[in-house]
Amino acid sequence: MRIIFFIGCFGALALFGCNNSKHKTEVEKESYEKAKESLEEKEKKNPVLFLYVNNKNKHNLIGQTVIKGNVLNKAKVCTYKDVQLEISFFSKTGTLLEKGNETVYDAIQPGKSAEFKIKNFTPKGTDSISIRVLGARTN
Repeated sequence: MRIIFFIGCFGALALFGCNNSKHKTEVEKESYEKAKESLEEKEKKNPVLFLYVNNKNKHNLIGQTVIKGNVLNKAKVCTYKDVQLEISFFSKTGTLLEKGNETVYDAIQPGKSAEFKIKNFTPKGTDSISIRVLGARTN
């Protein structure tokens, strides 16, 4: 009789142990999905925190400044498109001469980048150019 009781208890423990493992996996998956949703909401609300601009500029034969660069998406979940850039032109003394806006019409997946090329006649006395991200749309 005792042997049957011990076998029954052991069987019940094994059954509950397997069930607990499945439940734990489901809870972990649900927790991951919630964290992913939370991260996606943060990335959608603040694209400026996840988009970075690298650029180089040179002058062409007709006197235009050609700005080549890329926009890098460092978000983990969110895809950005139609990235709005602000271009600022500064003098040697750091005085702001002019500002302009441009848009990069491309969808940028997480961890990827999009290249852009802008041709512009810069204001007289321009020594340096600064570009920053103003915003972007999400899917």
